[in-house]
Amino acid sequence: MKGRKYVLLISVLLVSLLLLTLQTRRGTGGAGEVIAWVTTPVQTVISYVHRSAFALWATYREWKSLFAENRALREEADRLRVEALRVREIRAENLRLRQLLALRERLPLDTLPAEVIAKDWGGWIRSLTVNRGRRSGIQRLTPVIAPDGLVGRVAIVRADLAVVQLLNDPSSAVGGVVQRTRTVGMVEGEPGGGLRFKFLAREGEGVEVGDLVVSSGLGGVFPKGLPVGQVAQVEVRGSALFQFARLVPVVNYARVEEVLLLTERSGADLSAHFGVPSG
Repeated sequence: MKGRKYVLLISVLLVSLLLLTLQTRRGTGGAGEVIAWVTTPVQTVISYVHRSAFALWATYREWKSLFAENRALREEADRLRVEALRVREIRAENLRLRQLLALRERLPLDTLPAEVIAKDWGGWIRSLTVNRGRRSGIQRLTPVIAPDGLVGRVAIVRADLAVVQLLNDPSSAVGGVVQRTRTVGMVEGEPGGGLRFKFLAREGEGVEVGDLVVSSGLGGVFPKGLPVGQVAQVEVRGSALFQFARLVPVVNYARVEEVLLLTERSGADLSAHFGVPSG
């Protein structure tokens, strides 16, 4: 394509040169006027074509330059967008780690930080895998917490990883107590991925929407005072043996990326360390 353009340009220049040569050699008489009458329109057309060709070539080169510049700008914009996302991700991770470190320093128990390396995806998340295991001294039933509250407990231990059973697993259960009224019950996972608080109280203040349920410390697995969930609905079933309340977990399991494993177990009340008044 470029070769044809150059051939056309050279041809136009040669024809122009030939016509100019003929014009300089023409006589001043009638023959010269005839030649001028014939060659002038041709020269005008050739000159117009010549100028148009150069203008078209200049436009093409300018368009090509602008296209390359536009592509470079788009690539730079994409790079800056990715860089901005990376910076935001680093800031978010830094904030999470600061919160985890602050919690670790507040707690009176020995803890071990761990990173979530896998999640059990299905209809809901009911287990996490962390990068701490037997080599780090982790054992089954080790409680797992996050800055917002209780996450679950270690169910399976390998050499360098552990699988954490979340509170919303249907086979999970933890003793709970309503922080406001001290109503005691059991927090169980539901098949739909939620939490259910099963309690016996029928009289007194009982349980109300908005109440915070924390771990009771009964059973010896979980320390007392760890936030578990907030009451979203209370189910009153007449003369049924148990009353129920549906809870919203205080921890968003889908967004947990770092956790603390409580390697030391004691009867300490951790309520105050999570900003929860102790009863």
